[in-house]
Amino acid sequence: MARKKQYNEAEVIEKAMYLFWRNGYENTSVRMLEKEMGINQFSIYASFGNKHGVFVASLKEYRKRNAVIFNKLKASNKGLEDIKQFFYDSIQKTNDLDYKGCLVTNTYNEFIESEDEEIKNQMIDFMASLKAIFIEKLKIDSTKNEETVLKQANYLLLAKHGLAAAARVNTKQEIEDYIEMTFKNI
Repeated sequence: MARKKQYNEAEVIEKAMYLFWRNGYENTSVRMLEKEMGINQFSIYASFGNKHGVFVASLKEYRKRNAVIFNKLKASNKGLEDIKQFFYDSIQKTNDLDYKGCLVTNTYNEFIESEDEEIKNQMIDFMASLKAIFIEKLKIDSTKNEETVLKQANYLLLAKHGLAAAARVNTKQEIEDYIEMTFKNI
């Protein structure tokens, strides 16, 4: 007979997500996960397979938690103004949690040279989804041709990466100036 779990899987994944967010994948050990999650190594392996499994579940949880600001952007109809608000919303979300940067951007940077196809595919999917939303919102301005829309979407995607990285070290005023100048150039 299988033993009943003595923990809530969603709660332990949330704890692991914050640990990975603070330390990155490589700098987070299974021992650190045990301590942070409040479960033993056997339970980690039984529920998630290994550290990588915990990390994948953490990324899924992060994306789920950020769905609110993505859905707000998707549902909006003011084009560029909505993308700008998305930039502010994404920074506010991490500031509210007292975490710097974006777990996805941090992961993207950490795994850029990795051969981990599962994580790479998640990052590619995330970025492609964001770019598609930017394209949709930029097309609201009917004066822009396809080439301009694509170039601006690429620019905004890179600006979002820069914003996430800058949020780790820059002041609130510097971040706001960055966002304002980004959108002044479009």
